[in-house]
Amino acid sequence: MRFRRPLRINLALQGGGAHGAFTWGVLDRLLDEEALSFGWISGTSAGAVNAVALAAGLAQGGRKGAQAKLREVWEGVHKAGVPDLLRLNPFLFGLTNVTTLAQMTTLLSPYEFNPLGFDPLRALLADTIDFESVREKAPVELIIAATEVSTGRARLFRREEITLDAVLASACLPTLHRTVEIDGAGYWDGGFSKNPDLIMVGSESPVRDTLIVQINPLVRRELPKGAREIAGTVNRLTFNAPLLRDVEHILAVREAVGTRRFGGKGRGRYGALARHRFHMIEAGRYTSSLSDDSKMKPDLGLLTYLHSAGRMQAHKWLAQNLASVGRRETVDFTERFLLNREPVSDEESAGETDDAEAVASKRA
Repeated sequence: MRFRRPLRINLALQGGGAHGAFTWGVLDRLLDEEALSFGWISGTSAGAVNAVALAAGLAQGGRKGAQAKLREVWEGVHKAGVPDLLRLNPFLFGLTNVTTLAQMTTLLSPYEFNPLGFDPLRALLADTIDFESVREKAPVELIIAATEVSTGRARLFRREEITLDAVLASACLPTLHRTVEIDGAGYWDGGFSKNPDLIMVGSESPVRDTLIVQINPLVRRELPKGAREIAGTVNRLTFNAPLLRDVEHILAVREAVGTRRFGGKGRGRYGALARHRFHMIEAGRYTSSLSDDSKMKPDLGLLTYLHSAGRMQAHKWLAQNLASVGRRETVDFTERFLLNREPVSDEESAGETDDAEAVASKRA
């Protein structure tokens, strides 16, 4: 469905390793909508990689350039065989398809099993992203989140601060990657503190609508019992917690300024945040059926499957909610985040996503 009136939205892109290919699919579909443009883009980890790829492509070639750049980056991730967007060294590459790598990271640090500092992600991004063009020409504002190791607080890099190291810092899992140092400070994955940031976007962006692309499932009903399942659950809870905190903060601000439906009179940053309209596209129905190890296995079948799923979900969101942009919010934070009530569609009840990994392997 095409709309004649021009629409602008912000994007908030969650991290999730190879599962970030879902976000690639979402962005690929949104770029088809000529009436829809982007304001601010907040991204963390894989979301940061998607954000800078989108910004670089827009700066150099408009919508088609952005679609081509996103594809170039993700095809590069696949060709490099990158676990969680970073193959560590030729020896460990042979371990990425088994559980040995996960076990090894609990015994050795990246400084021990990767003493020479192999970093294919650095080479990949250096080859594909023109960071100077991003800083000077990108038609969007960027907010890339990393976590300062010494304090645990989020460092939010703005567009004029975006460098290769800033993106690597945002995607730096400390069990796999060496700490990224910028101006004397060490940084780890932004998912520990902001995944992604909603507060700065909601309170400062002149564009009053933000679309959240959520990668990690909010709820998994199965009780984890095995070591791998427990570790995966810890990972999911850890990296969903910052987003949940931001949502709780937004709801508290709305309560404080006396608005739920944006009719309050609050002014300044709090008033802007209270009235900000949020929307959401979720990957949970697809990623919840994938193993936790799949985040570290960017095989072609998985990336193709998640890209297609992202495009499909974005297409559905556009058909159902594009007319609401600029008018009303389409995600109920209380229902989704506090009460954990999951939306049920006709496709879900029909069992559309019975076995995601089986589908991915077939596509490979």
